[in-house]
Amino acid sequence: MVAKPTNYTVAQTRIEYDDPTIEYPSSDGEPVAESDFQYIPLTETVSALRIHFQDRPDIYIAADMLIYYKMNDNSVNIAPDIFGVIGASGNHRRHSWIVWREGNKTPDFVMEIASESTWRRDAAGKRDIYAQLGVTEYWRFDPLGTLFTPPLVGERLVDGRYQPIEVIEDSDSVLRGRSSVFGLDFCVLPGLELRIYDPVRGEWLPNHQEALDAARAAEERIRELEEELRLRNQTTTP
Repeated sequence: MVAKPTNYTVAQTRIEYDDPTIEYPSSDGEPVAESDFQYIPLTETVSALRIHFQDRPDIYIAADMLIYYKMNDNSVNIAPDIFGVIGASGNHRRHSWIVWREGNKTPDFVMEIASESTWRRDAAGKRDIYAQLGVTEYWRFDPLGTLFTPPLVGERLVDGRYQPIEVIEDSDSVLRGRSSVFGLDFCVLPGLELRIYDPVRGEWLPNHQEALDAARAAEERIRELEEELRLRNQTTTP
């Protein structure tokens, strides 16, 4: 993982104190995702990252959560599809991410899952805001395969500007891009399936179904061992 550059600023008003009477809604009234094409990669990616970093309380992963970054102005916010913060004050549940109440921490990683109605703003207006906030890595994924080419784009913030992260196609026709923030490879498999690969362990991060299957297999193995132990005790008891 890499540290975030320290030369970023967070937009604030001239008021230097946090007005406790101002409410910061947890919803902007927009749907989480337009269709399964956006919902599935969004939820699978968040689930995989949360499981992978479950023993790291300083890493916070969220989806479609409002980020407020201008003190005492609840009209100024942005809602990434997926974001991650390194050095968070805990991975407890939150209604929203209020930057100045989180030690002025802004996301280190953002990914937007493109749709027909959002991909242009993702590539322009939102991208500019993320650069202003100092988001170290900004990724975009096209689950339709028709909005931009290649369908996986990664950028890293260098001196306040985003520079491309190399995304290559391997011999298995898998698109791969390395996230220095997480030390993981974000990949697009044939069929436009978004997956995450751990190059250190040499394995794919399990998706929701794989994690569920593994948990069930572990439970079944425990039951088998308990039954073996019970039978062994029966045969040895006089």
